[in-house]
Amino acid sequence: MKILMFGRGVIATVYGWALQQAGHDVEFYVRPGRAATYGDAVDLDLIDTRRRVWGQRVVEKWPVRYREALEPDHDFDLIVLSVPHHRLAEATAFLSPRVGQATVLVFGNIWTEPLAAIGALPVDQIAWGFPQAGGGFGADGVLRGALLPSVVFGTLGQPPTDRERAVRQAFREAGLRLKEQPDFRGWLWIHFVSDAGLFSQALRLGSLSKLAGATGDLREGLLAGRELLPLLKARGLDLRRHRGGPLLFRAPTWLTAPALALLTAHVAPVSVNFAAHSDPDAEEPREVCRDALAEARRLGISVPRLEAAEPHFAREGTGRV
Repeated sequence: MKILMFGRGVIATVYGWALQQAGHDVEFYVRPGRAATYGDAVDLDLIDTRRRVWGQRVVEKWPVRYREALEPDHDFDLIVLSVPHHRLAEATAFLSPRVGQATVLVFGNIWTEPLAAIGALPVDQIAWGFPQAGGGFGADGVLRGALLPSVVFGTLGQPPTDRERAVRQAFREAGLRLKEQPDFRGWLWIHFVSDAGLFSQALRLGSLSKLAGATGDLREGLLAGRELLPLLKARGLDLRRHRGGPLLFRAPTWLTAPALALLTAHVAPVSVNFAAHSDPDAEEPREVCRDALAEARRLGISVPRLEAAEPHFAREGTGRV
């Protein structure tokens, strides 16, 4: 399969590497001028858990190919679109007249209605998924992170199409196990508020990396996520269809917070992921918290912990999201 990774972010790079390992033809679309800045290879330092429970460390210089233009008559079979949720509208506007015959895998957080989030992209050419990898580029340009053994795919209530099955097969060929979510819209929203809860406390500390091993702060993050669950109900989501998703936030924090602290501090695939998120200026955590708080205010849902964290993610000069 000929695959275009949209951008050279962490998720695009990690999965582009895995897909190319499986024999797929992978390129990256980057903004004009970026290819020269990036150079012709990516330095990787990854924990790959696809075949070993505790992971295998991969340190290599991976040669990559970039393109800075995309014409409508391209011959890509798949475009993997993994961008921060607040950049999705811009990305779909760019891709819509250039999608050609490719399937577009929307591969990341969504907080609006999914069909609205894809803009003018043709619905019959969309596949829905969510990565199970993470990390960050360090100041030295090295991508440090972890690739977990599974990846999430879903639909909006209907069986997967032939296009969607072909995308799933490509990820299977890359050695990844598939987790299916038949109500992907609901799963995405639960994941979003989960992120908002933990991000709110990470931003208070300075970055997600500082949350690793911090039992008390993780407890506050879990409680912030719990306070956001009524927001999902107010949006019309039936949480009974997603009993597993909110479980971490509903369980007693005397049990979950120490377990999460242990996991984030000492289990390599998770701790490496947290440690790599050390950028105090990262915008996506702030945007997630801003959008969750704005929706809570719109619907009149009380979220005191997210409110208390607002000074750490409010836009300068406004004090408001």
